[in-house]
Amino acid sequence: MDFEEAADALYAASGADFIATRNELAKQLKADGDQLGSTRLKAMRKPTVAAWVANLVARELPDELDDLLALGDEFREATADLDGERLRELTPKRHKLLDKLATDATKLAEKQGQKVSADVGQKLRETLDAALVDPAAGDAVREGRLSSALRHVGFGVVDESGEPTNVAPLTDERRRRAKERRKAETAVEEEESAAARRKREKAEREQEEREAAEKVKAKQAFEEAVAAAQAAEAKVEDLDNQLDEAREALADAQELVRRLGAELDDARRAARDAQKESREARKRYNRL
Repeated sequence: MDFEEAADALYAASGADFIATRNELAKQLKADGDQLGSTRLKAMRKPTVAAWVANLVARELPDELDDLLALGDEFREATADLDGERLRELTPKRHKLLDKLATDATKLAEKQGQKVSADVGQKLRETLDAALVDPAAGDAVREGRLSSALRHVGFGVVDESGEPTNVAPLTDERRRRAKERRKAETAVEEEESAAARRKREKAEREQEEREAAEKVKAKQAFEEAVAAAQAAEAKVEDLDNQLDEAREALADAQELVRRLGAELDDARRAARDAQKESREARKRYNRL
């Protein structure tokens, strides 16, 4: 085991086991003939809880951390270009990445038995944000050997005690790969957005066609209803005329009945008078 492997193993240990692990690894390095490495390892400080969780991110979520650092590169490029529109576009992505990474880190820590308080969660988020803003801080976080949480204060990065840190930039290809991955993800997102837009436009066209068809059907139904109403009105008018004619016919019939009744009454009176006259005449005849 060399010094780098020993340092990684040390900062992967739990906080409770840090001192014992440091002593054991330093002893092993010394036994292997690396006295300088043993001395350097003994000088390494135990990480605070927030620093330990940040180191956990570097070990367990390297791709997500690289995405965050690549986004920091994009922020610096947009700032250098005075591209306000691009900065406004990147800001919600910054908050989204920080929220997700902090949440995932908290879950990982709790699975390993490390409770993450609100204060620790805030310091973790500040550390991740410092990594995004400052390239050197980003490389230090990615190395996974922090002993203190970091915070960007405008003029640089400080640790939890407020003292300036001595983070130094590391050189590797991970940031470049992360930027390329983010570009590929952006292209996928844009294609998905275009597909979603086409789907929405298709749905809108179909909705417009349905509405147009419904309007045609509604217009046809309205016209049929108007025609039916007009036909009904004509029928009612015809029935009204027939009723008026029937009423007139009834009135004429009633007048005829009244007149015939009167004539019948006159005829009956005349018949009675004739019968009476006939009886009187018979009586006169019998007397003679």
